Amino acid sequence: MTHETSVGSATTTRTADWQPDILGADYEQRTLDFGPDPDGEGEAVATLVRHVPTGTATTESAVLYVHGFTDYFFQEHLAEHFAARGHRFYALDLRKCGRSLREGQTPHYVSDLALYDDELNEALRIVRAESGNDVLLVAHSTGGLVLPLWLDRLNRAGGTAAAGITGLVLNSPWFDLQGPSYYRTVGTPLIHALGRFRSRDELPLAKTDAYGASLHHTASGEWDYNLDWKPLQGFPVRFGWLRAIRRGHAQLHAGLDIGVPSLLLRSRLTKFARKYGPAVDVADAVLDVRQIQRWAGCLGDRTSIVPIDGARHDVFLSSPQPLAEAFAELDAWLDWLVSYRRSLAASPEAGA
Repeated sequence: MTHETSVGSATTTRTADWQPDILGADYEQRTLDFGPDPDGEGEAVATLVRHVPTGTATTESAVLYVHGFTDYFFQEHLAEHFAARGHRFYALDLRKCGRSLREGQTPHYVSDLALYDDELNEALRIVRAESGNDVLLVAHSTGGLVLPLWLDRLNRAGGTAAAGITGLVLNSPWFDLQGPSYYRTVGTPLIHALGRFRSRDELPLAKTDAYGASLHHTASGEWDYNLDWKPLQGFPVRFGWLRAIRRGHAQLHAGLDIGVPSLLLRSRLTKFARKYGPAVDVADAVLDVRQIQRWAGCLGDRTSIVPIDGARHDVFLSSPQPLAEAFAELDAWLDWLVSYRRSLAASPEAGA
């Protein structure tokens, strides 16, 4: 499979019933089974999580959230914010990530980002069937690369809007390889070569827990999550996985057409650090925000870019003030999106 694989390719999916989720009474999970892993690591499964609060009316489009690298869905406050606005909220733990990681598998490893099309297509089908509504997509970091690539394939295959997608919210998407310029020039051919022949080997990267320590309550943060699924130092980066990422970057840089409007939230500053310090709390400690800004125009369609002062890499895990600003910007854009969709529906072209 390559990054040009058709989203319409046949897939055998065995979907389990909804079961209680680790997040408690208001959450349930459902296992999506795709059979043998194309990368040869047992069975490929993904996990769909849904928020099921009592007494909340759902009047708006459903939401499907996708996490980043060394990550999984645990952001209950994000689900609750969408639910308060009338959205049904779902989140997807991709194969080999979080709830979907099985014994003997390499965390987060895929040789091609298009392999995620299976769980994205199935999650979209389930969410639309259950909610009876269209779907707003939300993605963070690596998920913010995976989803635009998938949407571009969907759009070329028959239209993103026709697939029932209303828009895309990106939270610090990974649009390029951070670090010195030679990583992106002479380094990329080396990544491609090693990714092909030594795919499971780890990159010799310096270990840092600066970002993780800024988040978790056992270090310097305020958030609680499973450190087996999201370790403070992150999971090792493998050459084969990074090769897939660089191929995805190249496709993005060539220009996509995702077919729906997007909101892009990011920190205003980048601060790389080996060890935790207060500066890590008010900047993106993972990605270069200048690269996010540079490549945002490659998504196609309408793109709104909003820097958030004092935001962390995961804007929705920021301290209270930037978090409140991020939610305010999200709400304003969602209100705009409703009006925009109504205007499109009322236009002469829509009825033609």
